[in-house]
Amino acid sequence: MSTESARVSHRKLTMSALALGLIAALIVVSGLATRSSRAAQLRERVQSQTVPTVALIKPDAAGAASTLDLPGRIEAFARAPLYARVSGYLKSWKVDIGAKVRAGQLLAEIETPDLDQQLLQAEAELASARSNAALATSTSKRWQSMLANDSVSRQEAEEKSGDLSTKQSAVNALQANVERFQALKRFARILAPFDGVVTARATDVGALINVGAGPGSELFVVSDTKKLRVYVNLPQNYVAAVRQGSKARLSVPENPGKVYAATVQSLAQSINSGSGSMLIQLTVDNDRADLLPGGFANLSFELPRARGRLSIPPSALINGKGGLRVALVGADGKVTLKSVSVARDLGAVIEIATGLSASDQVIESPPDGLADGDLVRVAPASAKAAAAQPSGKPESGKQ
Repeated sequence: MSTESARVSHRKLTMSALALGLIAALIVVSGLATRSSRAAQLRERVQSQTVPTVALIKPDAAGAASTLDLPGRIEAFARAPLYARVSGYLKSWKVDIGAKVRAGQLLAEIETPDLDQQLLQAEAELASARSNAALATSTSKRWQSMLANDSVSRQEAEEKSGDLSTKQSAVNALQANVERFQALKRFARILAPFDGVVTARATDVGALINVGAGPGSELFVVSDTKKLRVYVNLPQNYVAAVRQGSKARLSVPENPGKVYAATVQSLAQSINSGSGSMLIQLTVDNDRADLLPGGFANLSFELPRARGRLSIPPSALINGKGGLRVALVGADGKVTLKSVSVARDLGAVIEIATGLSASDQVIESPPDGLADGDLVRVAPASAKAAAAQPSGKPESGKQ
């Protein structure tokens, strides 16, 4: 019995040892599998961090119209600074800034004591010359009658006739001098040259007035604001797209939300070498006086986009040592950097002249440091949209 019990006890110990060994083996295998799975996950995470994820777009080949926004300067259609033509003192002024005036309306009067005395002197000299001319006339007639009776010589009669001509010429000269002073006296009244608004007054009662037309010496400024001129510097790249009669939308900061219609009236037909732009002039109606001369305005021109020309957003361009390039993604997920040339910068989009085809897969916003041959991961939504979009059709939301 003792031998049989010993055998049973030995078998139990052996089975227990085998069970413990099996459990230990399972624990070791499970630990190794877990470590391998974690290592694979770590490798995948590292790989996903090193391979950038990008969004793809198709070049836009649509021929829709685009807009060009440019700053402009508003000026009155007619602006007349009024200067003094006579010296004196300002006697009175009738209108102030902001007043509407009619052509010929009196704006101010100048007191001219010196000119008044000069006019009186000229009139007195004219009266004396006329008296002398009248005496010379009667004398010449008497001598001509005596010449008919051979009472005087022809030489003496011709001398009297010449004296009459001299006296008459003196009268004419003095008459012209009087008329000159009278014309100057009329300039003592400052009149509005046309219908408009007084936009400046730079004088007051009793102020000394001097003759001149230097900067800052104008007494009043009258501006015609019913119609305004708008001056814009048009970049040379867009000169061919704007013609006389082209339309533009005008807006100003003081009237947000309001848009005014402007028309191109004339072009300078010359490029400014300093700015690389051409000055153009537009006109805009201002019947309601909403627009102010001298102010800033924003002009938006409708420009036709060239047919067959591709466009991409500005974020897709890479500007580096190699010039302007775009990043393309091939079927193998590798990047190819391709040089392009820009035709026009329209703000929201860039028109590409050369270097792109409609079938290219372009990275919308290339990450920094991207190089030829780099592997990238395409965002699923971008890949699906790029595959679903027909060649040559713009993406939804693209201009």
